[in-house]
Amino acid sequence: MPIDATTPLSRRSLLAGGGALAAGLLAPAAAFSADAGYPEKPITFICPWPAGGTADQSMRAICQVAARVLRQPIAVDKKAGAAGMIGAKAIASAKADGYTIGQIPISVTRFSQLGSLQADPRKDFTYLARTSGQTFGIAVLPESKFKTLKDMVAYAKANPGRVTYAHAGVGGATHVGMEEFAMAAGIQLNAIAYKGGAQALSDTLGGQVDLLADSSSWAPHVEGGKLRLLATWGEQRTARFKDTPTLKELGFKVVVDAPNGIGAPKGLDPAVAQRLREAFRVAVASPEFRQACDHIDAPILYLDGADYEKYVASIYQREKLLIDKLKLKELVKG
Repeated sequence: MPIDATTPLSRRSLLAGGGALAAGLLAPAAAFSADAGYPEKPITFICPWPAGGTADQSMRAICQVAARVLRQPIAVDKKAGAAGMIGAKAIASAKADGYTIGQIPISVTRFSQLGSLQADPRKDFTYLARTSGQTFGIAVLPESKFKTLKDMVAYAKANPGRVTYAHAGVGGATHVGMEEFAMAAGIQLNAIAYKGGAQALSDTLGGQVDLLADSSSWAPHVEGGKLRLLATWGEQRTARFKDTPTLKELGFKVVVDAPNGIGAPKGLDPAVAQRLREAFRVAVASPEFRQACDHIDAPILYLDGADYEKYVASIYQREKLLIDKLKLKELVKG
């Protein structure tokens, strides 16, 4: 995107800073010469989500840039299913030679403890880069009696279990985030589980449930006037919906952005890991990736490999507490 006098100052600063960062990070790319040894052949990148989704869009953009830096093609391989855990397991089980890498959803920290992932996220991956998060929110139909989140909380307190909400699956970010919010608000909601966000959205639009808890699948419908957004779940308001407050702003200490990252099997040669870290650091700073993230309202949440690994370990412990509080193991079995 060109920077001109009509671009807001904060946006101009971000774009200029991003450009400078990308330029600075491109300097190490020269080290990725053909005679450097790795990579000598195309790389397979496992994406654990269906084609066409938000994760697919952002990962294709980042792989295109990383491929230019590495001077080898990166082929995106779909291994969708089980809330991303089929792909995560495939990454953990692959040969640690640098030619199979992929996207690791932060939900590996939860699903490994719930038994849905036969891998330990603290031991079975080499973490390369945390990339971007997601924008989650609570949406209602325009004619809903809940004009604000405060209205919904007041009604839910007076009518425990009466307010229904649609989410994309037991144990997933939308379910856990909503229940964490309910705990913070001191209310009891009626969670309706779906096998994915598409059906949850459809039933919300059809008036089958009171609320939708999802990532930005609601965005075009909010812009089109078919849904109304009550709150988002990030650390800050999202640029496209700047008039909608966050849960944190409304007094609930809940932040859910579910960052995705890139990793490889455990045991990756440190020199190979370093090359991949450099390549994806450049890719995260690229205009192509930033544009893809802007399109899907995904905040850039970059961390280098070592800090990303520490972050995963901290989230693992946090999820352990949440699993106990929300009795998720019982819900999953049920």
